[in-house]
Amino acid sequence: MKVRELIEALKQFPGDMPVLTDGYETGFEEIRPPKIVEVKHEPKKPYYEGEYQDAEEKSGASMKAVVIFRNRRPE
Repeated sequence: MKVRELIEALKQFPGDMPVLTDGYETGFEEIRPPKIVEVKHEPKKPYYEGEYQDAEEKSGASMKAVVIFRNRRPE
């Protein structure tokens, strides 16, 4: 994805919505198109699990966030 493509993709989301990414380990990958995910903030999780987790269901403790996932290559 190129910068202009990412900018255009992000224009469809509210400007005040948080933006998150998946990750862990080293190196860099191409990204997939951003999408909205229901997440819950869990700041006490270990760093390798991420501060936000998939909420699976909407609740009072969850929120919507734009997530930019990395492209996962086959092993």
